[in-house]
Amino acid sequence: MVDRLANSEANSKRIGVVEACFGTAGQPLAIPGRVLIGEGVLTKLCRKRPKARQFFLFNDILVYGNIVIQKKKYNKQHIIPLESVTIDTVEDEGDLRNGWLIKTPTKSFAVYAATATEKSEWMSHISKCVSDLLEKSGKSPTGEHAAVWVPDSEATVCMRCQKMKFTPVNRRHHCRKCGFVVCGPCSEKKFLLPSQSSKPVRVCEFCYKQLSTGGTLPSRSDSYSRSEFSSNNISDDDDDDDSSD
Repeated sequence: MVDRLANSEANSKRIGVVEACFGTAGQPLAIPGRVLIGEGVLTKLCRKRPKARQFFLFNDILVYGNIVIQKKKYNKQHIIPLESVTIDTVEDEGDLRNGWLIKTPTKSFAVYAATATEKSEWMSHISKCVSDLLEKSGKSPTGEHAAVWVPDSEATVCMRCQKMKFTPVNRRHHCRKCGFVVCGPCSEKKFLLPSQSSKPVRVCEFCYKQLSTGGTLPSRSDSYSRSEFSSNNISDDDDDDDSSD
């Protein structure tokens, strides 16, 4: 099916429409063999709050962006190679339903569909595309992925020292290794995480010690449970904000 569509006029036109919607600020998307599998609006859990984003699934990449005018104009294009993607379902909780995690070595985040059927279709198509790519390349699935950030709103105090209360003066920061919301004193160190950046990035004191000594970091469950901290809802950096912290 995908091979048949790869060089079809209909597929070329669909990809051209997507490129036009992102305009000159977006990257060219039309390359030989690339097929647009599907598209739709998903709610992405960002650092500040959940936000609607337009997603496009191709047979080799996942593209998403901010919605300026629905079906006409998008900006802040993000392109994720599917070879590096792993996905995990997220249990329904409160208003956050029909979700799953999109995890890569450089960035990980949660998205939510409007219905359970839509979630199932997205996950099925993504899994099939990833499987086909890995089969063709002979590569193994990605073992390491970036931490998914706990949203700012879910931590009123530092998740490491559990003492420092966040205020306009005492700002929230995120550890790039574990994704916890931490205070300044608990995240003064930086460490090189090559999969995320060519420069050292902010990490909490706990992760810094483990990374510096080569110790094993305990895995953090990538699932939602409001009982573990004030909440363990998880997200990545907000697309609209400076993610330097």
